[in-house]
Parts: sequence; C-alpha cells; structure tokens
Amino acid sequence: MDVRDATTNDITGIREVAHGSLAASYGHALDEDIISQAVERWYDEATLADDLTDANTEFLVAVDGGNVVGFAQSYVVDRRDTVGEIDWLHVAPNRRGEGVGDDLLEALETRLLEHDVSRIEGRVLAANEAGTDFYENEDFELVGERTVEIGDEPFVERLYSKFCESEARQVLTEARTTPDGRQVYVAFDESVRGRRGPFYTVYLDRERKERYGYVCGNCESFAIAMDSMGRVVCNDCDNRRKATRWDAAYL
Repeated sequence: MDVRDATTNDITGIREVAHGSLAASYGHALDEDIISQAVERWYDEATLADDLTDANTEFLVAVDGGNVVGFAQSYVVDRRDTVGEIDWLHVAPNRRGEGVGDDLLEALETRLLEHDVSRIEGRVLAANEAGTDFYENEDFELVGERTVEIGDEPFVERLYSKFCESEARQVLTEARTTPDGRQVYVAFDESVRGRRGPFYTVYLDRERKERYGYVCGNCESFAIAMDSMGRVVCNDCDNRRKATRWDAAYL
C-alpha cells in the first residue's frame, strides 16, 4: 500500500470511499440521500482541484493495487497559534482494521508538523463510535463538544486534539468588551474558517456555557451576521465563513 498526495485522477476512488465510509459509520443515523448529497458536493472535481492547489491543504490517499482504499483531508489554519484541522479521514469499510487509517494519520501528522502546527484537531460525530475510538486510540484528547444540525436533526460532534508542544495546552480564552459594553470571552482555540481569516467563537462566560456569537479574526469586529442556514459574514470587512463538513449551507 502506498500513501501519497491525492490528484484529480483519484476523484472517483475518493468519492467511492467517502460514500462507503459515511454509510458504514453514519448509516444508522443519517438518511441515504443526505450522505449521497454530501459526497456529491464535497468531492466534485472543482472542489477537489481547489484543495489540491491550496498550500495550506494536505490531501492524502492510501492506494493499494491501483485502488483508493482510504484518504485524509486536512487544513492548516492560523489562529492565535497554527492548527492542523483534520476535516475527514475515511477508510473503505472492507479495509478497516488493517492499519490503513493508522498509516494515513501518521503520514498526515508528519505533513502537518512541517507546517509548524502547535496542535492537530479532529472532529467526529458522537454517533460514529468507531471514529471516536480511533482518535482516542491515537492519543488524541477529547477537548469539547458542540451540537450540529444535519437534515434538521441535532447531533453531537466531538472535538479531539493532539498537542505538539507542551505550552499549547493552555486554553486560549480572552476577555473583551463589545462596542455596546458587554463583557464577553473569546475562545481562540475554537474557530471556523473564513475566506479572510477565522471566526472565533465568543461566549458570555469564561466557562463557555453560553454562546454569544463570533468575532472576526480578520478585522476583530463583533458585527457578525449569521442566517438560519449557518452562513456567517462579517458586516465590516465582508469576511465570509467557508462552509465545511455538515454545514446546512453546504448541503
């Protein structure tokens, strides 16, 4: 088996692995049409081509006998520190248990460390027990949870982190005051990608129990608009959220 950079020639294999893996991991919780729609949009040729030319994207495939049997997709994101976000790591259902995921993750971590990331993050729905077990067995730590809506149904998504430097274990929470005088707390270790910079999650309490919204990482504005579909835009600099994973705006 060979682990290498993905190319546009791998798109058919990537889509087959993605569909099979998602169906095996989430078929008990998600409708088939949601899974099929996600694969069609996430892994069309144009989207994959954009990722392959992005210097801050690492997209690896595991190939055996000329066939794609797994892939890993990640992004390097500059927050207060540099973070490697694993968007997806999929293995064909009939190849699970053979170490394909281990080999992909090892190669991906090596690539991300070359970007000088301070930690590596992975997200997985709690409904995917095999996925949560995988991260825990790979020495990732469960550091948080959030609720996401998929097909109008709520699901718990877990965030796992592996810290590359001891000082990166510090939780980056900063107190700020909004223009209307409200005391809020910015979580610099929680963000979503934007076209001009990340959007950091903002809470009303240091314990992160009550959400306030977002602050723009590009211009530091709290004037953030978000619609019912999950689309996020900064009203001051027009920074816009990049839809990823289970975003309703993407599906």
